[in-house]
Amino acid sequence: MLRKSGGTQRIKEYAASLGQSVDAVKIHASKSRIFQEYLGMGKAEPRQGVVETIIQAKKQGLKLGFVTTTSKENVFSLLSALAPDIDKANFDLITDASMVKRSKPAKDAYILALQELNEKAENCVAIEDNLGGQMAARSAGISCVAFRRENTTDHDVSLADLWIDQLSFDVLKKFI
Repeated sequence: MLRKSGGTQRIKEYAASLGQSVDAVKIHASKSRIFQEYLGMGKAEPRQGVVETIIQAKKQGLKLGFVTTTSKENVFSLLSALAPDIDKANFDLITDASMVKRSKPAKDAYILALQELNEKAENCVAIEDNLGGQMAARSAGISCVAFRRENTTDHDVSLADLWIDQLSFDVLKKFI
């Protein structure tokens, strides 16, 4: 089910497609707890090219946003797991679900990021790993690079301007 954005709503929709009624809030809370515990085990590593791209972007004086609509707790757990390679100091803005009314695929998080970073959509590029994120970025008018992961390799990437398997600052430069 992680192939689609949406947290609790994703769970409700999946259950409904099976003709079932579930406590989606409770299931999502369990999923998040398991995710956070997994991250706490120290098995997470940055994907190929991510650290180098962050370093190059910061050297160029670019602003970086971690634009997500997952929970604040999941963001904290992820950044803790990726430290010291990646931490919150790398980002000029980090969003989470509590900051917007609607989660991705809605554009709310990207609109917030543009406002907070005082940037225009045409000067930005979003790096997204799933269709919901691509939809959010594009509906906010932001160019999008699909950086697919194992469970999204077969996603429709027609909304992305480019799709890649390894992140590279040199590839992203043409969008900024």
